[in-house]
Amino acid sequence: MTAAVDIQDLARQIQDARGVAHKRDIDAVVARLGLGSRHTAVPVGDDCAAIPDGDGHLLLAIEGFLDSFVAADPYFAGYCGIMVNLSDVAAMGGRPLAVVDALWSRDAAEADPILAGLSDAAALYGVPVVGGHTNTRADVGNLAVAVLGRAGPRLLTSFDATPGDDLVAAVDLRGRFREPHPYWDASTGAPGERLRGDLALLPGLAEDGLCRAAKDISMAGVVGTALMLLECSNVGGLVNLDAIPRPEHVPLARWLTAFPSFGYLLSVRPDRTPAVCERFAARGIASAPIGRLDASRVARVRGSAGEEAVVWDFAASPLIGCGQDRARVTP
Repeated sequence: MTAAVDIQDLARQIQDARGVAHKRDIDAVVARLGLGSRHTAVPVGDDCAAIPDGDGHLLLAIEGFLDSFVAADPYFAGYCGIMVNLSDVAAMGGRPLAVVDALWSRDAAEADPILAGLSDAAALYGVPVVGGHTNTRADVGNLAVAVLGRAGPRLLTSFDATPGDDLVAAVDLRGRFREPHPYWDASTGAPGERLRGDLALLPGLAEDGLCRAAKDISMAGVVGTALMLLECSNVGGLVNLDAIPRPEHVPLARWLTAFPSFGYLLSVRPDRTPAVCERFAARGIASAPIGRLDASRVARVRGSAGEEAVVWDFAASPLIGCGQDRARVTP
């Protein structure tokens, strides 16, 4: 319940969160590289670049990691290099093919736990590391990892959410925070067979036509990720904070800025919502409709007492700049 939470203050916390601030940097980069042109063949604003290829799509995802995170938890940084990229591929309805990494460290000993995390995650998720770049004589440590995947003709995108759709959240709550960080880890220690099967849910939903729009929950958190999905689809919507699946012992404010190892938002036609939620439930993953999309281009949140607050008005202020003026590819 969120009765004790000031809904206006919570909305401001979401707006000011570091994860959301990082997403606001995207628009300037997109503009500088000329990626917003209507002649762009690949849509900008999705979890991966989706490149038409034969009767399907190649998916290309990349993640870079803050040097402070790599220094504080090098094993998990390496592990996340695989995990978060695979989540991006799954979020677009794809399956991974291969991984490459770029690693800088001061020496081989500093690189070892990072490589161990990469190796363990690759084995658990069943995706090979096929190459990359390594420098073990650098002044500072950094890590970037990229994954190539493949999807069929039906993609899950950030551009196809529709007014009237349910906004469904699916999160694996069988985890813990890696204190003091906001990372909810439901992956390390889990059986590889389960991890692979869980990720396969998303391409299954795409291939069976149960939904067309999705995003994985990023460092922007549940509501921050919803903002990006809504903006890219040129829609608005209301998020019911009480409906968001979360662990019983975790305060709402912290959960809203958490980065789950398995977490997705999906835009689903109401008549298909029960079938979508049943698929997650069958694998022990919590899911629920947490809101409804509309044509307002305004994102709002609702608390326990029915009080509401505006989190973002996309017409007044773009977030990542991937709304109706951006080029897109429809599968």
